Amino acid sequence: MTDLGFVGPSRPANDYRFLSVTDGDTPNIAMAIRMVSIDTPESEFGGAPDTAQAALNRTRARLLDGTYDALPQGLRDYLVSRITPDAAKRHQAAGKAAAEAHAEMVATRLTRPDGSQRKLAVIATGELVESNGRLLAYTAPWFSGGSADPLPPRDDPRRRTFNLEMVALGWAATFVIYPSIPSAADLNLLLDEAEAAWTQQLGAWAQFGEDLLLGYEYRACIKLGAREVTDPAKTIGQAYQRVCVDLRTLTEVGLYGYHDVPPHQRLWIWESDLEQAREDLPITP
Repeated sequence: MTDLGFVGPSRPANDYRFLSVTDGDTPNIAMAIRMVSIDTPESEFGGAPDTAQAALNRTRARLLDGTYDALPQGLRDYLVSRITPDAAKRHQAAGKAAAEAHAEMVATRLTRPDGSQRKLAVIATGELVESNGRLLAYTAPWFSGGSADPLPPRDDPRRRTFNLEMVALGWAATFVIYPSIPSAADLNLLLDEAEAAWTQQLGAWAQFGEDLLLGYEYRACIKLGAREVTDPAKTIGQAYQRVCVDLRTLTEVGLYGYHDVPPHQRLWIWESDLEQAREDLPITP
């Protein structure tokens, strides 16, 4: 028996739609991509708008009646102020509008001047595959090179990723999660574009209000609004699993302090990764 004394990383199996076989060792599958470093509003999460609003209303009531007093008062007040009677309707409408903006952007930028179609460039990063089986990646137009489709210079806007463009247009919030952190130059460009979109209230904020719940806020509030909550601490633990770091000071603000940090200055670390992140990053607990 051969024993190398090493076991590589293992991930659970995920189900994918089989497309074809093109070689003895090459099956083709349909695989969804989760665009890294950004988060758009949800278009369906939580059910239909009325169902989702009922969950948000339960969350709001529990934030006020003491059920979730384990959460800091500042976070409770912040969430209560954002769970408006139309919060779910606005959020899901923003999600659909973001999807339409993304589709239009891709269709436009993947079309060459002669009308032919470019391929999509996929740049995998970080943990590669997330828990829902989606590839973690940046996406951008693929330039084939040559005189027919030359690769633009590095700083040419045609080279910008769709991830960055969604943030710049106000349809996505930054959602940088360790260890999928862009290079310093790319990170600062992302943060600058995010700050401009937030300051100018572009995209989703222009159409659906500056108190629009961000994607990760909305998902957390839906979880807090489960129909039955027998163990509030457990429910809170399921809703909040990422520690936030304030990029302005590189200081951890914990699981529940993100609301004190501007949206474009939030770095996220899974609680289970925090010890390693403290070794890898110049952050202060």
